[in-house]
Amino acid sequence: MADSQTRPDRNCRQVITDWIFRHPYWALTLLTVAALAPFLAKPFNLDDPLFIWAAQQIQVHPGNPYGFEVNWFGIAEPMWSATQNPPLMSYYLALAAGIFGWSEIGLHLAGLLPAVAVVLGTYRLAGHFCRRPQLAALAILVSPGFLVSSTTVMCDVAMLAGWVWAVVFWTEGLRQNRPVKLFWAGMLAALALLTKYNGICLLPLLAAYGLMEKRGVGRWLAFLLIPALALGASEWWTFHLYGHPHFLASNQYATANQTAHGFSRLFKVLNVLTFTGGGFAVVLFCAPCLWGKRRLLLLTAGAALGVALALAGGMMTKDYSWLTGNLRVGAEIQIFIWTAGGVLVLVLALADIGRNGDSTKWLLAFWVLGTFAFAALVYWMVNIRAILPMAPAVAILLARRLEQNQPALTAGMKCSLLAGAVLSLLLATADFQLASAAANSIKQIQVPSSARSGRLWFSGHWGFQYYLQLAGARPLGFVRSELKPGDFVIMPVQNSSGRPARPKDSRLLEVVTTPVCPWLSTWNPRVGAGFYSTVGGPMPFVFGDIPPEVAYVYVLTGTADKPR
Repeated sequence: MADSQTRPDRNCRQVITDWIFRHPYWALTLLTVAALAPFLAKPFNLDDPLFIWAAQQIQVHPGNPYGFEVNWFGIAEPMWSATQNPPLMSYYLALAAGIFGWSEIGLHLAGLLPAVAVVLGTYRLAGHFCRRPQLAALAILVSPGFLVSSTTVMCDVAMLAGWVWAVVFWTEGLRQNRPVKLFWAGMLAALALLTKYNGICLLPLLAAYGLMEKRGVGRWLAFLLIPALALGASEWWTFHLYGHPHFLASNQYATANQTAHGFSRLFKVLNVLTFTGGGFAVVLFCAPCLWGKRRLLLLTAGAALGVALALAGGMMTKDYSWLTGNLRVGAEIQIFIWTAGGVLVLVLALADIGRNGDSTKWLLAFWVLGTFAFAALVYWMVNIRAILPMAPAVAILLARRLEQNQPALTAGMKCSLLAGAVLSLLLATADFQLASAAANSIKQIQVPSSARSGRLWFSGHWGFQYYLQLAGARPLGFVRSELKPGDFVIMPVQNSSGRPARPKDSRLLEVVTTPVCPWLSTWNPRVGAGFYSTVGGPMPFVFGDIPPEVAYVYVLTGTADKPR
């Protein structure tokens, strides 16, 4: 009886397994969509509004994507100055909005395509480098840096999609001597570059691989002129429109802000290690399957010593004066864990070229180490987005190392991937709740009907600004001469470019408190979570006591602030 009951279950599992192996692209597509579907209704937050506003401009003036003003840093300025990214992602959103509309679900549906493309591209590329490419595809899907980034409508995942498929066609074109594939690699590299300027790092990576694979310069190098010419055309176009080449202006902005933040180079290196370990936590979870006990102990001890010295000297927390007492202890423990994970990611890349390093191994090593160096030494801030380009390479390296040590998929590997998936989904959920807090706090604000005779202003930006402007409120500048008695001002405590100081001659009308995930956060300057920027904290995410989002509502009772 028992055998007759279990046989259908086994047959069913076998049918599903066979289908997955026969149709890996469809299986990975369905899995990626299933992982991201719960977050399709996520409210817009962080830099999402910049891409949406540019997309709305494109629908009206398709040839002038940045031809309007925006108050994003406390003053009204041209959009081409406020944003530091090229407009290709906004063109894609404008097209998607024409089909699905401007709702959160509609634009997030459009965002599924780049995410699926990254997972499939990683699978395709891994097929040339290891025997279990599906393991690499799963590894990138369960990486917190990738999964959480895929729940936004910003340009990072779309750029990564162009990047990984450019590498796919480039490697195949060089190996097969197929100029057509090299042409498409150049086109995809151009799309990546015009989606986010960080894509320029793809050019030296492709050139280096070509030199190693072909043992010298050849006609293949000419195909890298495609992205170079695309960037030149974009610079000419933006100079003609706005009087400034946008890529050069973005570099000047990055240099100025890197100097303004004043973080030391050593601090940035350590910080990038922390974000790398957290962004690709699956490597840390898989560590017992990657190295023997003795080697893993030595690696952990070395990482522990370096991090302990940095923490003892206050190097990792000195720029965050609010990290004190138990909060600092908790932060240092988490910094220690994820920095050790970052060390393991670099060791994974270096160990792959330790013996008989061929062009494939050097490609993956340059990919990881180059992205790390760019994030630590060149990029103007540390965040997950800065290290995201290395995600496919890390996933492939992980799959290669696992199959070298374990010919079969063991229970330990399955548990490690499951742990990565659980962490990533929890972080995506916490980030969803953070975005929802900005939208929900606006619904809770109870401004009296007398506000119709006054005006509604707000400080702060990101999703808070997006939804308040939809409600008819106006962004408040650093110069407040426009305020008049009877006006209302809403000020969030934790936001970007805000002024959470009480306006002069005002009365506190209401304190709006909106709960978020109480024990996990991707962004909260009060506990050190800085997934989107280390301005918020030295960790990509934080486990701990997370305070709610708070906003103050004031009504002006006397003379408004004088110009400053």
